[in-house]
Amino acid sequence: MEHRFQFGSMELRILQGDITDQDTDAIVNAANERLQHGAGVAGAIVRKGGRIIQEESNRVAPVKTGDAAVTSGGNLRARYVIHAVGPIWSRYEPEEADRLLASAVRQSLARAEELGLSSLSFPAISTGIFGFPIDRCARILLGTILEHATTEPRSLSEVRVVLFDANAYETFRRTASDIAAALDARKLR
Repeated sequence: MEHRFQFGSMELRILQGDITDQDTDAIVNAANERLQHGAGVAGAIVRKGGRIIQEESNRVAPVKTGDAAVTSGGNLRARYVIHAVGPIWSRYEPEEADRLLASAVRQSLARAEELGLSSLSFPAISTGIFGFPIDRCARILLGTILEHATTEPRSLSEVRVVLFDANAYETFRRTASDIAAALDARKLR
């Protein structure tokens, strides 16, 4: 399942699948501050990409919540993994958690731009064991990507949000459709 949106010169693709299979220049890992990749998206990335990702992560850790660091992609199709540290929902007031999630997304996009990448894939950062509500994550993650799409200069022309399950996919697809409709309505004024 896939849905595509065009925001200026950036294509946003919402799809259901496995982020470790993406052929984008980089994939984003939903990481913890210590960059220990044992479970969830992080564990899947190391299992498929190889131990080198954990070894490189050990050299760049720790990474504070709201920031991102880069390692190679090991055996993945993606050349790089951008490790974004989102907030643990229960540790913050909602507004602070929102700010930290937006920062993690913004920093991931910044690392991709610094590397001159043209494509990037995101998971639903912080929604797994970190407990961030999926609908809230969709609004923040997509809103931050859209904000980035309107800045210049930038190298990213394609951003994917890759969701593992159907509920997450539908939540992100619906949120992206709502954002696109609101933008279209503004253009008609």
